[in-house]
Amino acid sequence: MKRKKFLYLILMLGLAISTAAVFNRYYPSIGLNRIKTGYRYGFWFVSIIFLVYLIRSRSKPQLAPSILSSENMSNKDRNKSNVSFNDVAGLEEIKEELQETIDFINNSTKYRKMGATIPKGVLFYGPPGTGKTLLAKAVAGETNSTFLYASGSEFVEKYVGVGAKRVRTLFEKAKKEAPSIIFIDEIDAIGTKRNLESNNEKDQTLNQLLVEMDGFNTDETVIVIGATNRLDLLDEALLRPGRFDRHIYVGNPNMKAREKILEVHTKNKPLDNTVDILNIARKTHGLSGADLANIANEAAIIAVRNNKNKVSIKHFDAAIERVLAGLEIKNPTVLLKEKKTISIHEAGHALVSKVLKIDMVQKISIIPRGQALGYVLKFPEEDRYLLTQQELMNKISSFLAGRAAEELIFNEVTTGAKDDLDKATDLARKMVCSYGMSSLGHMSIDENHINHNYEVLRIEIKNILDKGYKNALKILKENKDILNHISNTLMEEETIDSKKLDEIFKIYEKPMDCVT
Repeated sequence: MKRKKFLYLILMLGLAISTAAVFNRYYPSIGLNRIKTGYRYGFWFVSIIFLVYLIRSRSKPQLAPSILSSENMSNKDRNKSNVSFNDVAGLEEIKEELQETIDFINNSTKYRKMGATIPKGVLFYGPPGTGKTLLAKAVAGETNSTFLYASGSEFVEKYVGVGAKRVRTLFEKAKKEAPSIIFIDEIDAIGTKRNLESNNEKDQTLNQLLVEMDGFNTDETVIVIGATNRLDLLDEALLRPGRFDRHIYVGNPNMKAREKILEVHTKNKPLDNTVDILNIARKTHGLSGADLANIANEAAIIAVRNNKNKVSIKHFDAAIERVLAGLEIKNPTVLLKEKKTISIHEAGHALVSKVLKIDMVQKISIIPRGQALGYVLKFPEEDRYLLTQQELMNKISSFLAGRAAEELIFNEVTTGAKDDLDKATDLARKMVCSYGMSSLGHMSIDENHINHNYEVLRIEIKNILDKGYKNALKILKENKDILNHISNTLMEEETIDSKKLDEIFKIYEKPMDCVT
């Protein structure tokens, strides 16, 4: 402030002297005549510079702390989404469900005549990468309404009242720009369950959000869309009808949806004639839309790396391995003895999976990728939603088949089965605690019962794992020749595809007796 006053003083002095010099032409003065013409121009020049500087400095906005300037949040004052439902593939049921909301915004009169009210909130929940944010942008694009984006973490502050003020500001903007859509990503950051002991800033922010979503001013067409990966963490008051009226689960796509998603992500890529999108969709069971987009992008990058003009099926296969198994290690320093152990381990997985018909074995490899020294890629031939108890037991047997093969061939086990043990134990725990597939009966066990009955549950889980391990060991003993054949082939070629595996099994097929 002192510097500005000083500049004003100099400016006023310069303007006074320069103005007096002008008047001196018409009303000559002895004192002013002593000032030379060069100095007069100098005073004018300096005065103009200070004048321009002061004007520019006054036009610059003052920077305020982020906790005080809630008006200048990271949300844009008016955003129009350029995403439509044509950009969203594989979520046909959800898009159909959202059509009513879109039609209400575009043609609200016919709904109001029938006494219908617009849903105040839509909550998308599900695993990450399934397209929740993309759906919200598409709804805004289809309605040509204002799209206000906010992240749940933007409302979390240590200063009391700041989060609540930001919520009020966001809703005030939405009401002014109505029809509008407020999208709060990762809403669990502010919408977690309250308890009697907590009365912190986050609770005050949540209270303000609850009031804004179900307040008295409900005439404006404002829809709140939330997205979260953890529905179980959200407060019950936030989930009730009147706030989030519709809860829509956005899960991983099925085979047809994966095919459509891949078509969207490959439409701008030059594909070779060998590429079959449906076949790629079969190989990517359980992957999200983000994973499929990553695979399509990786395939294009691999094609460029190999100096190819088109993306072939080999590039897609390499991309799938890159995404699922990790980065290939070019010069591994694996001892010959360890390499033999790895080949036996992976051969055990493939053999038991093939015999028990658990999914379709796509590829077996002992080339290290990421943290894995070897891997078996297998996918189901079709989407499955229900599994029997026997099928789950067969999965456990396939998980433990690698360790069983090590014990059968080397009479000892290694540390390579860590990930297999984690998967088998987790599945056995679900069979006991969630699916009611144990001697404890048809019951579901929650966390409190698990903590108080750990020893009983441990015995049940161990019995399931032991049964699966014995079954795997029995299959491997009966097919020991096939196990060694697969292992030796891996030692020579390092990788085996599904066709090569079928050829090995055909060698050991027993001829059927002819009926006489």
